[in-house]
This record gives sequence, C-alpha cells and structure tokens, in this order.
Amino acid sequence: MSKRILMSSLIGATALGAVAAGGLAMASTATEPTLENGSARYTAPSGGAAGTLVFTADVSDDSGVRGLKVLAWPASSELDPTEAELRSVADATCLRTTAETSRCTYTLRITEKEAAEVATGTWYVSALATAEDGDTTFVPRAATFEMPEGPVDTRSR
Repeated sequence: MSKRILMSSLIGATALGAVAAGGLAMASTATEPTLENGSARYTAPSGGAAGTLVFTADVSDDSGVRGLKVLAWPASSELDPTEAELRSVADATCLRTTAETSRCTYTLRITEKEAAEVATGTWYVSALATAEDGDTTFVPRAATFEMPEGPVDTRSR
C-alpha cells in the first residue's frame, strides 16, 4: 500500500450548549467538535479489482462541520501522529445530515501490489475534525481495523 494510507485520512466532532437565564435570555456556549460512530472497514483487493479502506464517522459542532482529516497507520510503526501532523493529510467527504452534524466518509482504493507491501496486523485511524467556527478536535485512535496477511486472490486457477 502506498504512503497515501499513511499520509491520508477521517474524524469529527459535536456539542451544543445553551443556558437560559431567568427564562428571558438564552446564551449559547461554544463547544468543541465531537466524533461519534467512527468505524473503519478494510476490503482486500481480489481478482484484479482494487480493495478499499473506508472510514466513516458522524461529526458534530454547534457551528456546523467544516471538515475531517483522516490518517490510517499500522500499530507496529508506533507512529502516534499528532494534531499538527493531521492538518496536512487527506480529507474525508462530509455530507450534512443536520445543521450541526455531518456524516464524513474517507475511502482509499488499494491495489494488490500496495496491499502486498504494507504491514499486516492492527491498524489505527486518527482523525482531526474542524468546525465552521475553527474549533478542532483530535482523536488519536478513532477506529481500529485489521490488515490481513497478503491480498486475497479469488481468480480461478
């Protein structure tokens, strides 16, 4: 798998705050974005067709969601990316589901050659969610998935 997986990827954020004062005044409290329902799924390439790594999460913030950055990395690398490092990785595609929440999905196509070159075993997905008001939330391990040993070849022999 190319460096695209190591230098790409998705996660998100939500929160709402409101305070009623004496029943007459209402003030909103700014919140950090939140990420919920994060999941990663790897499908190995087979029969000449590309495989995929798909990461999906629900990101929320009271100001709305600007975007989600995603990075997949093998646990064996001990990479442990930081929030600053995630600012320059790939973006997920985020579709608004409400004024404050978006469903964000990152999809990476993986060739058989790329799959044969990557570390097997446990992988993590780190994510950086950005709200419309500029607030961010970094989730170092938003999801975990297993990279199987070698690509699956289902072609007839």
